Amino acid sequence: MIRVTIYRNRRHEYTGFDISGHAEYDDPGKDVLCAAVSALVINAVNSIGHFTDDETSCVSDEESGSITFRFAQIPSPDAALLLDSMIFGLGEIEENSEYESYIDIIFKEV
Repeated sequence: MIRVTIYRNRRHEYTGFDISGHAEYDDPGKDVLCAAVSALVINAVNSIGHFTDDETSCVSDEESGSITFRFAQIPSPDAALLLDSMIFGLGEIEENSEYESYIDIIFKEV
């Protein structure tokens, strides 16, 4: 299962996210669910780095399927919008009855 934890402060501003696990929806290399989640997350991380001046840190491990992403400060409106877009896409996957048992998204206040 893919576990997504989105971190926000008390003002609901993003501070980062963690993603871990593999969907195991299909064999490695054929897992469309893992590919979809990876595409959404990698695009969001790369877009924040390319289109904003936000300072971030990102550590990933392909084997374990983990990504740890943090903002150094409160994200800019553009970075927050890009993260909103990623979360929206992941939420659409989670709400699909075919995929809901393969992905879990939670929000934590930090």
